[in-house]
Amino acid sequence: MAGGTGKGWMTHGVAIAGWSALRVGKYMPGPGARGVVPETDRLFPVVRDALAMAGIGPDQVGAALFASNPELKRESIDALIVVTQNGDEEGLPHTAAIVQDKLGLPTNVAAFDISLGCSGYVYGIYAIKGFMEAAGLKNGLLITADPYSKIVDPEDRNTTMLFGDAATATWMGEDPVWALGKAKFGTDGSGAPHLKVTDGVFFMNGRQVFNFALLKVPAHLHELLDDSGLKADDIDAFCIHQGSAAIVDAVARRFEGEPEKFIKDMVETGNTVSSSVPLLLEKHVMDSDWNRIAISGFGVGLSWGSAIIYRP
Repeated sequence: MAGGTGKGWMTHGVAIAGWSALRVGKYMPGPGARGVVPETDRLFPVVRDALAMAGIGPDQVGAALFASNPELKRESIDALIVVTQNGDEEGLPHTAAIVQDKLGLPTNVAAFDISLGCSGYVYGIYAIKGFMEAAGLKNGLLITADPYSKIVDPEDRNTTMLFGDAATATWMGEDPVWALGKAKFGTDGSGAPHLKVTDGVFFMNGRQVFNFALLKVPAHLHELLDDSGLKADDIDAFCIHQGSAAIVDAVARRFEGEPEKFIKDMVETGNTVSSSVPLLLEKHVMDSDWNRIAISGFGVGLSWGSAIIYRP
């Protein structure tokens, strides 16, 4: 569920020091496990294992890259953000509060949710960076978890075969090796009817969502590169939300610049909502020798966010 070692990112004095177990910890339920596990129970082993492997938990099962940071303890975590639209207890209380209790985090932790879908990870890493920076906090956890199995109609073949449940945890701390670069965001609420929940059941206008992704994402990535003073040749890989195989392929073609750099992983990642981008990073980026990655999430809202991460 969580694995490995690694460090993280820093921008303006705030670091993302790794992905969960100093990467991205992940929860991927087995076949048929639809809607049977409370969200916080999905999250708990992910973050628990992350803390343990990072040397933060009581077991002190430290990863090699954190051997030089023995001061990192569970009680040192002072910020917790959960990105979800399908939290426990119907949203009241907020899921982050439930996670804080289950993890045994200190009560002086700032814990709150962000209600975003497939763009949520990109928004989340910049939201927690800014929050920690403004408040002078040192260690934070960003969790993504959106169990769409709670809202997808199993009889709707347009959606039931497309979405999967997953959870990831990113630890924000010090001593980084990846930096947050330029980011851009967007929202178009006129597209809200294309992805929505009515009476507890999820609806998606697949054609409209496909058109939205094809229209917005390639252009947004080009704008991001221009604002960053970069060209497509400067990017080692593009990790975009895995909305569907057709969307990833179409965005890569429309981008018109080395489409083979767009990572597509429908087997082990797929459309896991806000978890798809960090899952791609955990699997394809963290152990690579790449230096600069573009990420992009897009979906419910309609909303989109793209960013550059790089080794400083």
